[in-house]
Amino acid sequence: MKTRIIVSAVLLPIFFLVLFVFPPLVLTVVISAICAIAAYELLHATKIINKRVIVYTIIAAVFTPLAVYLTRVAAMSDDGTVNNDNISIMLHFTLLFSIFFILICQLLIELALTFKNKKAEEKGTKLKLRQIPITIAAGMLIPYLLSALISLKTMPYGHLFVLLPIVAAFVTDSGAYFTGVTIGKTKAFPTISPNKTVEGYIGGIISGIIGMLIYGVILSSTTPLIIIYPALIFYGILGAIMTELGDLTFSLIKRKCGIKDYGKLIPGHGGALDRFDSMTFAAPTMFLLVIAIPAIIF
Repeated sequence: MKTRIIVSAVLLPIFFLVLFVFPPLVLTVVISAICAIAAYELLHATKIINKRVIVYTIIAAVFTPLAVYLTRVAAMSDDGTVNNDNISIMLHFTLLFSIFFILICQLLIELALTFKNKKAEEKGTKLKLRQIPITIAAGMLIPYLLSALISLKTMPYGHLFVLLPIVAAFVTDSGAYFTGVTIGKTKAFPTISPNKTVEGYIGGIISGIIGMLIYGVILSSTTPLIIIYPALIFYGILGAIMTELGDLTFSLIKRKCGIKDYGKLIPGHGGALDRFDSMTFAAPTMFLLVIAIPAIIF
């Protein structure tokens, strides 16, 4: 616990600066690095050890956030707003489809090279058809979901919008933990995550709502932004639910793979996926809500 607190005290201010102060390009580089590590961790956890497949997947994981960033920059007008016109949408999907198509082609070639290859089968490097969805998830799906942070950051007042999923994930996780430790009795998913309780999940949702409302009050009193509190309550509810769903999903994968942590990247915290499992679901949820149901108007 002591190591966990010390590492958090060191890394949180740095991560806060990347999110809140530095330009979107810096955040993009950081997200790309996180996605590369997360891709390796997922492949390692699922026993995919083919070196070429690992390299292909990591390259895709690096370029997916960069593609999202380039799309947002190309669509940005002189006043800082993003034009979601047909050209921008076409560019967005063209870049992402190109990465997807190249990755699929590489994986299919690897599948053909290792098909009925006894040496590869003996070494455990034979690529199996059922492993392809895992590589796509590691190389593109998870990076694309985390890239919602980049999309939020590139918006007007992006340094404030990008904190929405951070507030949702951090407050929900903290609320669920302390509620579960204090009054948790009813096991929620004992076969997946034995320490998680129903009371903890409820406490997490309530904490998420309160945290989002407090953030709204802070924005209302320190910025010219208009805050729609009923919509912000909905942000808190859905953000908390998706945060807990993300945590549960990656806990299920760990349980199926028979591992405790995805890696040892961060002392006391585990790997990149251990730290960003909730964010993988919270970030795209907040981005979609910002677009569909504005709670913060500038």
